[in-house]
Amino acid sequence: MHLHASLLALALLACAGAAQAAPNCTIKLEGGDNMQFDQKTVSVSAGCKSITLELQHTGKLPVAAMGHNIVLTATPDADAVAKDGIKAGAAANYVPAGDARVLAATRLVGGGESATASLPGSKLEPGGAYTFFCSFPGHASLMRGTVTVTP
Repeated sequence: MHLHASLLALALLACAGAAQAAPNCTIKLEGGDNMQFDQKTVSVSAGCKSITLELQHTGKLPVAAMGHNIVLTATPDADAVAKDGIKAGAAANYVPAGDARVLAATRLVGGGESATASLPGSKLEPGGAYTFFCSFPGHASLMRGTVTVTP
């Protein structure tokens, strides 16, 4: 009987280890009427085939007054993309259409809404410098953070 219990314990430990080693392929952020994301730093695993951005707007204000999105760029491109996004306007979700500097972007959402977007995992490299931000006018300076790609 002790052998069976030992084997069961080993099997459970192996499963727990595998669960802990699962790659993180999702960037999940919340933003509310206070113009802040709930996190300033996030990480994803380098081995992901696809990376998903998930945004939940936890506030109550409508998209026209306090819209949020997530835009992901290389860090050196973030400020220029945010500026160009304002020129692109609300109809374009304040994201320049076809801009190669934009690695991924969700649509704008208002209070109580959510949005997702994805990108190939190969677009992010370990050691690279990446920034996420909200491109709604006036938000990018407060609503931003960094993405770390872990091996």
